[in-house]
Amino acid sequence: MKANSFLKSTLVKRLLNFAPTALVACALGISGLAATAVAEETKAERDARMAWFREAKFGMFIHWGVYAVPAGTYKGEQVKGIGEWIMLNAKIPVAEYHDFAKQFNPVKYNPDDWVKIAKDAGMKYMVITSKHHDGFTLFPSDASKWNVAEATPYKKDLITPLCEAAHKQGLKFGTYYSQAQDWNNPGGAKAHGYKEGDGWDEAHKGSFDDYLAKVAVPQVREILTRIKPDILWWDTPVWMNEQRAKPLHDLLALRPGIITNNRLGGGYKGDTETPEQFIPATGFGDRDWETCMTMNGTWGYKSYDDNWKPTETLIRNLVDIVSKGGNYLLNVGPTAEGLIPEPSIQRLKEVGAWMKVNGDAIYGTTASPFWKLSWGRCTKKVTSDGGTLYLHVFDWPADGKLVVPGLRSKVTSARVLATKEKVSAEPAGENVVLNLPSKAPDAIASVIEVKFTGPLQVERILPIAQADGRFVLGAELADIHNSLRARAHLEGRGANARITRWDNPEARVSWDFNAVTAGRYLVKATVAGAGGGKLAVVMGKDSSNAEVPAAESKEDRIVDLGTVSVAKAGDCTLELKPDKENWKGFDLRGVTLTPVQSVSK
Repeated sequence: MKANSFLKSTLVKRLLNFAPTALVACALGISGLAATAVAEETKAERDARMAWFREAKFGMFIHWGVYAVPAGTYKGEQVKGIGEWIMLNAKIPVAEYHDFAKQFNPVKYNPDDWVKIAKDAGMKYMVITSKHHDGFTLFPSDASKWNVAEATPYKKDLITPLCEAAHKQGLKFGTYYSQAQDWNNPGGAKAHGYKEGDGWDEAHKGSFDDYLAKVAVPQVREILTRIKPDILWWDTPVWMNEQRAKPLHDLLALRPGIITNNRLGGGYKGDTETPEQFIPATGFGDRDWETCMTMNGTWGYKSYDDNWKPTETLIRNLVDIVSKGGNYLLNVGPTAEGLIPEPSIQRLKEVGAWMKVNGDAIYGTTASPFWKLSWGRCTKKVTSDGGTLYLHVFDWPADGKLVVPGLRSKVTSARVLATKEKVSAEPAGENVVLNLPSKAPDAIASVIEVKFTGPLQVERILPIAQADGRFVLGAELADIHNSLRARAHLEGRGANARITRWDNPEARVSWDFNAVTAGRYLVKATVAGAGGGKLAVVMGKDSSNAEVPAAESKEDRIVDLGTVSVAKAGDCTLELKPDKENWKGFDLRGVTLTPVQSVSK
């Protein structure tokens, strides 16, 4: 996965502006297959191919390799950044890094145990790093001696036994493969700035095209024909143009039905979007997607990273992702001995216990029909003549009355999923109110199963103006739009809610609301933290520039962001877009829109 230092390096620019050189596809030596494109498929064929993935919702990511030996420490010093990037972050020469492989001997590795841990957690598939950016493969390879069978004392394939164990226990299996970054094999590290004497001479100076032809393409062929995974998870399309990516893409014909992601490069979109370490605000429309996340602060094992997310966060992340139509790929980083760390195992057991009770509200569901739910999330299963809403309640109402906003369908029954206790439903204006038991069955997320008949009808209920004409749009009502590198997120609830870690200008924030009349509004933001920056305040076609000045105090302060116009009555969207050149970031509590005529009175 990507490292923080990597994001600050020159590689970022190259990831965004691939600088390809001419390459003839036949130079990569794919015989007759190179000319054979993966056949176009109909929507029905695609739906059939993607059916298991859409049903599964929850998978295990595994980052494992030689980097588990140093475990985040080099020459007695803890190296900043994620564990699997230690070779780059610590600038470890190739020869020295190879010595770590001599200590990679996972004698405690048990593929059946790993699969059982995943299965007991409620996971339906696994994806493991067959080769990460250090170029080391966990499977024997004819294309490079830098592999587990030839460079380690273990001397055995680690991937195929895991694939076989997964399939035996009913899980799908995937292989991650770093196709365009390889810090060991000749030519594979061309994307990184080279300095004489840094110990990376061969990997930097070699031909990138030769690397693709002699290492990447043969190894992908080995994966597809020997291991036969259900998923091929590409990563970091640096230096990849269409000519370079096509031979790799064409190899997919060797494994009909395989699912791939969007990180091959060269314009190939694959089957899935891959937000990393964040949950998109509204999903990806018709595109299948999968958020991958760590349980602590690293992907690959670091012995001293104890920043473990609580089980509550993991379960609510799962619910949030599925409620937006996505899958959750949750990572573990095994040790060099072949053991999944105990804190990971414990959390997965706790997630599994929740899934055994509430799995029906996750597997095979689709995205919520509601705009925002102040008390939690919703997933659904819809048929031609009715269906089921699963209401995941994070905040159990103190008065026992759960308001379901804008539900117009006829409710035929409702019950608490965990206890089977029946719940009464009453229409209340434009809403439906469920009368819940006094106590939540689960402190993290309690599910209410609501059956309805006929077509699903939900009216989108957006915030409206208060009696004085103001719109008060708090952090909880915001949609946070991150990029692959941005990590802005909501923290806290109610009066304590705030958007934090908004330090990357690629992240933007928006609010939807409903205006009864057109007009002009003064925009004020409640911000916290010493940072600041310039930003655009956008309302439809109307846009103005504003600035949040830096402050010495971290206390909350109110900042004037100027005015915006609502061109016509109806649904509106206010958006704050940072200036990429002038942004340090701050925490945001929310914004208030006040009618200009009210201000002038």
